Amino acid sequence: MMKTISKSVLRGGAVAMAMTAFASLGWAQEASDLAVAAEEVAELNSGDTAWMLISTALVLMMTLPGLALFYSGMVRKKNVLSMMMQCFAVAALASVLWMIVGYSLAFSEGNAFIGGFDRVMLAGIGVDTLSGTIPESIFVVFQMTFAIITPALIAGAVADRMKFSALLWFTGLWLLIVYVPVAHWVWGGGFLGDDGVLDFAGGTVVHINAGVAGLVACIVLGPRKGWGVDNMAPHNLGLAVIGASLLWVGWFGFNAGSAVAADGAAGMAMLVTQISAAAAALSWMFTEWALRKKPSVLGIISGAVGGLVAITPAAGFVAPGGALAIGLISGVVCYWGATWLKHTLKYDDSLDAFGVHGIGGIVGAVLTGVFAIEAIGGTAGLIDGNPGQVVTQIWGILATIVWCAVASYVLLKVIDLVIGLRVTPEEERDGLDLTQHGEVIH
Repeated sequence: MMKTISKSVLRGGAVAMAMTAFASLGWAQEASDLAVAAEEVAELNSGDTAWMLISTALVLMMTLPGLALFYSGMVRKKNVLSMMMQCFAVAALASVLWMIVGYSLAFSEGNAFIGGFDRVMLAGIGVDTLSGTIPESIFVVFQMTFAIITPALIAGAVADRMKFSALLWFTGLWLLIVYVPVAHWVWGGGFLGDDGVLDFAGGTVVHINAGVAGLVACIVLGPRKGWGVDNMAPHNLGLAVIGASLLWVGWFGFNAGSAVAADGAAGMAMLVTQISAAAAALSWMFTEWALRKKPSVLGIISGAVGGLVAITPAAGFVAPGGALAIGLISGVVCYWGATWLKHTLKYDDSLDAFGVHGIGGIVGAVLTGVFAIEAIGGTAGLIDGNPGQVVTQIWGILATIVWCAVASYVLLKVIDLVIGLRVTPEEERDGLDLTQHGEVIH
């Protein structure tokens, strides 16, 4: 007997001893699980890796060329190149800042409010470094594409009147002071994630953040000259439709890619994304049709984007029925935000960055708490017997709004004091293409 026990200990080592100890307490299954976990080693999954490479390219396409075309099609002709330039320059600036310090502060180990400096200049990341089942290098650039599009969205709120130099300063500082901490709070091990706030792909981190910053920025700058009097209709809705279409397609990388695996969760996220976008496009269109007697091209593409925004926090947590409800509700509420609310409160959100992204993000975050299904995402919402999740979602929304609004306001005021935020009335009249970049589109 002693010989047998000695052989068992020698062969099984520490794992066998742990199993024996657990089994003696009646926990044989737990002991077995411990042994399996002890022997598991993270391995690269080629399917997950391939999907994340595709998703990363899709999300980058949302900014370049998607958002660039969407925004440039909605401004007046004299500001087309400036919108394209802003999207392109923000993509470059955000990429460099993310590489230097942004990724580290968002995703390396830190405290409840900010990450650490372990990954500054992407230190320690090599060809064999993994993040789950994919190379960490891919995770870095996937998250980089989120850091690119978020400040780029803000540009839509201040179109036609903000200095290019001021935009770059604001974008860079805002990325590090606002976006990076909120990303850490929700996704990087911070307090909102620990509190149970659900944000699958960026309803809070990306859209509420960008929308609130855009609202603060357009209020600080003031309205465009002639707003409400002059004709400021989009110069080329064809470009805007192409841009919105690229955003819609790219959003599959945004939402389904946030599963960080080629699995059923990614498939469900893709399905509910399509459903919500389609439902919101129709609900905005029919609302506008009923109230203004004609369904507009600008309306249906804005509705689709609103539905995409609203499903973003919910994509990994809701069933198709929930996605349909989220889309139908968000289309109507975003229409209200982009029309009645803006004109009633008299803030010139040029391209409805707050009306679509801010309001859509808030609606989506709240409705995630309503429609989340435990069997899909592991957390139940109101309809699945957990009404407290709605309160948790509202807490995440309020924390993000307060930090973003206060920090954005301070940044804008400091930049205005140092270099000025706004172009001169003459420059605004002549257009930013010519006055900021010395070029015009013919």
